[in-house]
Amino acid sequence: MPSIPLPGEKAELIDRTVAFQGYFRIARYLFRHSLYQGGQSGEVKREVFERGQAAAVLPYDPVRDEVVLIRQFRAGSYAAGRHPWDWEIVAGVIEEGETPADVARREATEEAGVTILDLVPMNSVVLSPGACSETCSSFLGRIDATGVGGIHGLEAENENILVKAMPFAEARALLDRDEVDNAVGVMALQWLALHRDEVRNRWR
Repeated sequence: MPSIPLPGEKAELIDRTVAFQGYFRIARYLFRHSLYQGGQSGEVKREVFERGQAAAVLPYDPVRDEVVLIRQFRAGSYAAGRHPWDWEIVAGVIEEGETPADVARREATEEAGVTILDLVPMNSVVLSPGACSETCSSFLGRIDATGVGGIHGLEAENENILVKAMPFAEARALLDRDEVDNAVGVMALQWLALHRDEVRNRWR
C-alpha cells in the first residue's frame, strides 16, 4: 500500500528534463516541497533513475514446501563491487497493457519454466526512493515444483538463468547467512517466513 500523506505534506514539480537516455533513462527534476516547521523549501534539484515499474514472484509449492530461486549476472551488483550472481526471485518490468500479476505469470514461465496456479500479493515498494522511481509489486505464486530446475531465460535477451527448487528451510538458511543480498528477494523470503503456515493452510 502506498505511503499515506501526513497533513501538510505537499510537493510541487517545477521542471523535468531528460538528462540521459540509453538502455535506461535518467531525468533531472526540480522540486519545491512543504517543510514540517511550516513554509516551503528552496528549489531542490535531483537526478532520478527512471527504470520503469516492476513485478516479482516467489514461486512456492505448498505441498513439497519448496521455493524456486534463480541466479543470473547482474551489472548493478558488479558495479557495486559485489559478486554479480545472487539468489533472487523471478521479476520483470511491467510493459504497456500489462498488470503486475500478468508480469508475474509471464516471467515465471520465461525465467524459471514454471506455471503459476494462484497468486497472493505480498507487498509493493519503492526500491530506492532517494534516487530511483522504480516500484516493485511482489507476489507469492503457487506452483507444482516437481521436476523444476535447469537453465532458462530468453536467448534474444541474453538471459542465462540458473533455476533451483529448494526446501524452504534451505532458502531460509541462505537468507540467514546473508547469501540473498537483493532487496526484493530478502523481503519475499521474510514474508513467506511470517505467513508460511497461513499460506499452506490456504493452499492445502
